[in-house]
Amino acid sequence: MEFEKDGVRQPCLVKWIDSFSMRNFTNASVFDDTLPVSDGVMEIGARVPLAELRTAMQEWFAAKGYLPARSAVILSEH
Repeated sequence: MEFEKDGVRQPCLVKWIDSFSMRNFTNASVFDDTLPVSDGVMEIGARVPLAELRTAMQEWFAAKGYLPARSAVILSEH
């Protein structure tokens, strides 16, 4: 899990991912099957819709001021 700004990719910080996950444990049960692991890494259950997760994370990170302007969250499977 990374974010891209001006063509440069960087890992999303685990504190961002944890903040998103803790918020969603109580407000969006579709994302309950996620677990922050480290910077740029989150375990995601097979039933979690990745497109919705990416959109929700991008909106949450932007609202919290974590993402720089004109940046995008990128999810990839490993």
